[in-house]
Amino acid sequence: MNQKQRIEKDLELFEKTMKKAINKRNIKIISLSNNYYNDSKHYLKKKDYFTAFGCINYAHGLLDAYLSSNI
Repeated sequence: MNQKQRIEKDLELFEKTMKKAINKRNIKIISLSNNYYNDSKHYLKKKDYFTAFGCINYAHGLLDAYLSSNI
Protein backbone atom coordinates (compact mmCIF):
# COMPACT_ATOMS: atom_id res chain seq x y z
CA MET A 1 0.00 0.00 0.00
CA ASN A 2 1.49 3.35 -0.99
CA GLN A 3 1.31 6.58 1.03
CA LYS A 4 -1.69 7.96 -0.83
CA GLN A 5 -3.69 4.74 -0.43
CA ARG A 6 -2.84 4.61 3.28
CA ILE A 7 -4.07 8.16 3.83
CA GLU A 8 -7.24 7.51 1.84
CA LYS A 9 -7.90 4.43 3.99
CA ASP A 10 -7.40 6.49 7.16
CA LEU A 11 -9.78 9.16 5.85
CA GLU A 12 -12.47 6.52 5.32
CA LEU A 13 -11.91 5.10 8.81
CA PHE A 14 -12.18 8.59 10.28
CA GLU A 15 -15.54 9.12 8.53
CA LYS A 16 -16.90 5.93 10.11
CA THR A 17 -15.63 6.89 13.56
CA MET A 18 -17.02 10.42 13.23
CA LYS A 19 -20.53 8.99 12.87
CA LYS A 20 -20.18 7.48 16.36
CA ALA A 21 -18.91 10.75 17.84
CA ILE A 22 -21.70 12.91 16.44
CA ASN A 23 -24.11 11.27 18.87
CA LYS A 24 -22.06 12.60 21.79
CA ARG A 25 -22.20 16.13 23.20
CA ASN A 26 -18.78 17.77 23.06
CA ILE A 27 -18.97 19.71 19.81
CA LYS A 28 -15.58 21.42 20.29
CA ILE A 29 -13.57 18.20 20.17
CA ILE A 30 -15.61 16.93 17.23
CA SER A 31 -15.06 20.23 15.43
CA LEU A 32 -11.29 20.19 16.05
CA SER A 33 -11.08 16.63 14.86
CA ASN A 34 -13.07 17.45 11.74
CA ASN A 35 -10.76 20.41 11.01
CA TYR A 36 -7.74 18.09 11.04
CA TYR A 37 -9.63 15.68 8.76
CA ASN A 38 -10.28 18.49 6.27
CA ASP A 39 -6.66 19.60 6.51
CA SER A 40 -5.57 16.06 5.69
CA LYS A 41 -7.74 16.03 2.57
CA HIS A 42 -6.28 19.40 1.55
CA TYR A 43 -2.67 18.24 1.92
CA LEU A 44 -3.45 14.96 0.17
CA LYS A 45 -4.65 16.90 -2.88
CA LYS A 46 -1.35 18.85 -2.80
CA LYS A 47 0.53 15.52 -2.62
CA ASP A 48 2.08 16.54 0.70
CA TYR A 49 1.69 13.05 2.12
CA PHE A 50 3.77 13.66 5.22
CA THR A 51 1.53 16.51 6.42
CA ALA A 52 -1.67 14.75 5.29
CA PHE A 53 -0.72 11.67 7.31
CA GLY A 54 0.07 13.78 10.37
CA CYS A 55 -3.26 15.61 10.17
CA ILE A 56 -5.37 12.46 9.86
CA ASN A 57 -3.49 10.94 12.79
CA TYR A 58 -4.30 13.98 14.94
CA ALA A 59 -7.93 13.71 13.86
CA HIS A 60 -8.06 10.03 14.85
CA GLY A 61 -6.31 10.72 18.14
CA LEU A 62 -8.80 13.38 19.16
CA LEU A 63 -11.80 11.22 18.27
CA ASP A 64 -10.39 8.08 19.86
CA ALA A 65 -9.58 9.89 23.10
CA TYR A 66 -13.02 11.48 23.14
CA LEU A 67 -14.91 8.28 22.42
CA SER A 68 -12.98 6.32 25.03
CA SER A 69 -13.54 8.97 27.72
CA ASN A 70 -16.66 9.76 29.70
CA ILE A 71 -16.92 13.36 28.51
